[in-house]
Amino acid sequence: MDGMSGPHVIRGSVSLPEAELMWRFSRSSGPGGQHVNTSDSKVELSFDLAKTEALPAVWKQRALERLAGRLVDGVVTVRSSEHRSQWRNREAAAVRLTALLAEATAPPPRPRKPTRIPRGINERRLREKKQRSETKRGRNGQNWS
Repeated sequence: MDGMSGPHVIRGSVSLPEAELMWRFSRSSGPGGQHVNTSDSKVELSFDLAKTEALPAVWKQRALERLAGRLVDGVVTVRSSEHRSQWRNREAAAVRLTALLAEATAPPPRPRKPTRIPRGINERRLREKKQRSETKRGRNGQNWS
């Protein structure tokens, strides 16, 4: 873990503590030729969302609700095996986890405030509709021969 690309910042000053991240490595089925048969380049990164104290209580509750389908006993896991090196897969998994938690802890969007159509616009639409109707009615019954 030494030399990893800094703290894993979710949003603002909130970041994931390295001590709470659980890493697992295994053989990848991805690219790599003969090298892939001997190295553990596939990465699984797990984070115990239910027990962490790193997140504010509101964020934690929001994330637990939004990620309920992905959690196994309160633990969220991401995998990465698209790169040939374990190092790049570790970075990809960390980025994926922080992005997932940033999205899950984001505040809900503001409710849409319903607006009314201005009366002038509605009147103009009806006036143009009536004018078009008169134009079409004027074409009726004329003999073009």
